[in-house]
This record gives sequence, C-alpha cells and structure tokens, in this order.
Amino acid sequence: MLSTNPIAALFGKSPFKPMQQHMRIVCECVAEVPGMFNAVIAQDAAQVEAQKDKIFVKEGEADALKNDLRDHLPKSMLLAVDRRDLLELLAMQDSIADTAQDIAGLLVERNMEVPPDMAEPLMRFVNRCVETCEQAHKVIEELDELLETGFRGRDVDRVNAMVLELGQMESDTDLMGIALSGVLFAQEDNIKPVSVMFWYQLIQWVGNLADNAEKVGDRLRLLIAR
Repeated sequence: MLSTNPIAALFGKSPFKPMQQHMRIVCECVAEVPGMFNAVIAQDAAQVEAQKDKIFVKEGEADALKNDLRDHLPKSMLLAVDRRDLLELLAMQDSIADTAQDIAGLLVERNMEVPPDMAEPLMRFVNRCVETCEQAHKVIEELDELLETGFRGRDVDRVNAMVLELGQMESDTDLMGIALSGVLFAQEDNIKPVSVMFWYQLIQWVGNLADNAEKVGDRLRLLIAR
C-alpha cells in the first residue's frame, strides 16, 4: 500500500527533495526582509506589520516542514550521507528563517527610526545578505545532481565553486556590516541610547542571515567530503 504521508512521498522521489523544499520556503521568508526595512525607512507602520506577518507565516511553514522531516526521516536509509548530517543541515537552513523572524519581531515591537545617512547603506547591506541566502539556496538545489553522480566528478567541482562564492559573498556582508556600524557610531550622540542598542542588534541579526547561509554551504561541503 502506498504511503499517504507527503513527506514519505517526497522521500520516495529523492532523499533530498524535502531538504530542498524546506530551503525554498526559508528563502521565501528571507525575501520579505528588504520590504520590511523599506517600510521602516518610509515610516509606514501598516506595511511594517504586513511584512512581519508574511515573514512569520513563512517561518511557520519552514518550522512545520522541519518538524515533519525530523519525525519522518527514515532511521535506516541507504544514502551516500549520514542521517545526522542531513538533520544538521536542516537545522542550519532553519536558523536562517528563525533569524528573519527575530528581525521582524524587533522591528514591530519597537518603533525604529532610521538614523540620518543610514538608509542607503542599510538597504545595500540587507539586500546583500538576502543575496547570500539565495546563493545558499542555489547550492542546496544541486543536491539531486550530486546524488546522481555519487558525490564525484564535475558536479562536485561546480558545487565547491558555488560554496566558495557563497563565502566571498558572506565576507562582503561582514565588511558592509562594519561600515554600517561606523555610520551608526557617528550618529550615536543624536540618537536615544536604547535605539542605538537596538540598531546594533539589528545589524548583527541581519549579518547573521548571511553567516547562517555560509554555514549551510560549509556543512554541505563537509557532507560531500565525507
């Protein structure tokens, strides 16, 4: 009798299909973050709330799929990778959506005003971090190809190159985050101390989107090496 469980059905097609589906949802979640910061810059409270709702919905979808995957991932799988490696990769993917939710929650809980001269570098930073997450998504989409070639050959070389590019993109976000913190530092005397603290927290969390994306790539590279 065929299983009616959708996760089992996905595993029947490929052991990596559910992982790829989870990463797609994670990226859909992160894709809403720039719109939220644009709304903050415009001081559009209604749009900030609307973007927060979109992020929370997608994060909930990612969480639900993550939990379903953990519950139904077969304990004995004839795979080229270890079950624990898949679970660790899944957790790293999910941390990206969790961070997006943290950012959205803070932007709604506190009425944040963007300090002078920060809007442009802030949006460049946010967009670059989102692009880094999208690069991690592209890497995860290569899992099926890797499986078909037994994690050998040109496909491995191509994925390793993509992971290297992912690391370079994350390095870009580090430099942009430092520069943005410098802009904020120059404005500290004109901003409420509590607001300064929250902005530093937001800069760190936005950077964590890229950091977590890089960890996804690093974990996949380790998985390939094994």
